[in-house]
Amino acid sequence: MKIRRARSRIRTVVSCLIALVCAIGICYSGIKIIEWKLDSDKTVAQTAEIEDSSDVVEVDDSEATETIPSEEPPESLYWKYIKMKLLDVDFSELYAMNNETIGWIQVGNTNINYPFVKTSNNDYYLKHSFDKTYSSAGWVFADFRNRVDGTDKNMIIYAHGRYDTTMFGSLRNILTSGWLSNPDNFIVRTVNEKESALWQVFSVYHIPTTNDYIQTTFNSDDEFAQFVDILKGRSAHDFNTTVSGTDHILTLSTCYSKEERVVLHAKLIKRLAK
Repeated sequence: MKIRRARSRIRTVVSCLIALVCAIGICYSGIKIIEWKLDSDKTVAQTAEIEDSSDVVEVDDSEATETIPSEEPPESLYWKYIKMKLLDVDFSELYAMNNETIGWIQVGNTNINYPFVKTSNNDYYLKHSFDKTYSSAGWVFADFRNRVDGTDKNMIIYAHGRYDTTMFGSLRNILTSGWLSNPDNFIVRTVNEKESALWQVFSVYHIPTTNDYIQTTFNSDDEFAQFVDILKGRSAHDFNTTVSGTDHILTLSTCYSKEERVVLHAKLIKRLAK
């Protein structure tokens, strides 16, 4: 009898402990969901404020427009893309909101249409919004190693892959047949204080988390060409785009899951000094 009572008490204690752990887990999950929703609302509100205060316009080519020479064949989409208009942005209001603003980015048929920032590390804007207040949603930011002066061989821009499609959440679209079936999507436009640029997509993929695609400096054009060949070999789609060792590329990176990343690479095909 005593043994039965002891076992009963043990079962009761164990059941209470399990219930307590479950309750704590539920409370923690609830808190995280609330935090995620608050940060999501904050991001949407800040994005709307930025849109209201920013003048983002398309501009025509001029004598100062530089088309990057290419060996693309006459039937290549390159010849269509270089006729597309570039962007211009009035950065004055953005600088007033965040003095670390360095550019603006648009990606075809995604929600990516944001100013991007850069600071002295790649951690700060993972947990801070455009106005530098704390937010788990973070913001869009360039790699701290990039100069963003037109000389970078590989300019890298990051943001969280939010499930509400803010930040780089809609970058997941680039892996869908709907996005890949429309060549009009294969263009990225950026603009900063010094120049406006047009980039042609040449590789998209998701990959287990690695740092090998975020190299920013290269010892030679040959080393860079070998690097690009690796990126092209990973692509989930054949863009039939030539990239040489003398080209400059743009890399966009975001989370696909806890262990994987979604990545887009594009080459510079046109720019206009401001």
